[in-house]
Amino acid sequence: MKISTKGRYALRVMIDLAEHDNGEYITLMDIAERQGISEKYLESIVSLLSKNDFLISLRGKGGGYKLSRRPEEYTVLSVLQCTEGSLAPVACLESKPNKCPKLEECKTITMWEQTLLILVMELITMLFNIYARMSLECQSGIFYVIAGFICYR
Repeated sequence: MKISTKGRYALRVMIDLAEHDNGEYITLMDIAERQGISEKYLESIVSLLSKNDFLISLRGKGGGYKLSRRPEEYTVLSVLQCTEGSLAPVACLESKPNKCPKLEECKTITMWEQTLLILVMELITMLFNIYARMSLECQSGIFYVIAGFICYR
């Protein structure tokens, strides 16, 4: 399983909005500048996030984007499932029930199921408020190792 650019950028957008959350709408141009991502490409990402109720959008003057919930209510898993669909490491785990014709004799299915379970359990514990706070503190030169995130300067 490889996380697409869309998934990685969606995570960056969500963390950026959590870091800069002051109750106001944040323009796509501001996010694009801070993240070094094309505004055009970000349009498709924020559209997807808005349609799936991760963001609130407002058009026109004073418009932009903001989180629809508090940062601690989002998990990395929820955003990646929105952008990537299945996170299964092998195709046979993408549908339920598993319809693989070799399922009964498969020697590796348990390993793949456990791999997916470990991934999901890890991603569900990663909350955006932690990453946003750590990102700001890392910019200040503080060292952290929390939930697999390492930052130092």
